[in-house]
Amino acid sequence: MPKHKSLQDLSVDELRWLLLSKRRAARQGRLEQYRRSGRVVMVASELESPAFESWRSGALALDEDELLGDGKPPRTRARRILDGLLLLTEVAAVFGLLFILYSGLNVIRQLNSETVASLAQPTLTPTPLIAAVVLPSGHTPPDSPGGAQFNEAEIPDHLRPLVQSLYNVPVPTPGPQQAVRIQIPAIHVDAPVVQGDGWEQLKKGVGQYLGSANPGEYGNLVLSAHNDIFGEIFRDLDRLRPGDLVVVFTNQRSYTYIVVNTKIVEPTAVEVLSPTSQPTVTLISCYPYLVDNKRIVIIARLQVGG
Repeated sequence: MPKHKSLQDLSVDELRWLLLSKRRAARQGRLEQYRRSGRVVMVASELESPAFESWRSGALALDEDELLGDGKPPRTRARRILDGLLLLTEVAAVFGLLFILYSGLNVIRQLNSETVASLAQPTLTPTPLIAAVVLPSGHTPPDSPGGAQFNEAEIPDHLRPLVQSLYNVPVPTPGPQQAVRIQIPAIHVDAPVVQGDGWEQLKKGVGQYLGSANPGEYGNLVLSAHNDIFGEIFRDLDRLRPGDLVVVFTNQRSYTYIVVNTKIVEPTAVEVLSPTSQPTVTLISCYPYLVDNKRIVIIARLQVGG
């Protein structure tokens, strides 16, 4: 290119060549700096400045886009493919890490649930050491040989060793919420209620089965008495009909129950002693009169507001 021309006199090609020369000089300066620091080795072809005519004729092998760029060599197709594979590998690694974290959290939650389940204990329902094996008030008829006495024959043979002195249990002192008296107007019953239903307790009146509900409470209040001995308090239970009243007193108030059902059962039908979901009174006595080989059971429900 002719020297000492002003910029206004330069052609478009000359201006482009001048710009490229400036860029190449700057690049060679950087390469020289890198060489001195040991970061790159100079190549002779990189230090040569092409003539204007060579540049115009296209003999220069260096691509114009490279000179106009930032000095970095163009990426080859293989390099681009490699970069893409590396990117996919990094993305897959990220997803793999997220999956591992998610699985780990699930495992931790499962272990915590299993630990809690292993530590949880079922709610235990207390049970008596010896449950009732026969219904209360059982006795031999008064006209039988030997007279009226506790009827051990009603107890199954394999359970007799477990039953000891059923008729000699001491009478507990009633609390303020426990029954103290019972009235059944339809059959003219008006008798005291004692705690316990063993042989000695039923000599004194109507016995409340130990552990049964108190009057007015949700549950089963079980009361029993004899039908043909010790005052024959429950002799006429078989005359009761649905709708008849049973009034039970505590030291504080009275509760009125309404008869809903009557049934005759075997002495071993201890399921009638079970708790109920409603306030209930269950009356039990031997049956029939002077035979006493079964039980009569009267069921009454608490009167609303009673």
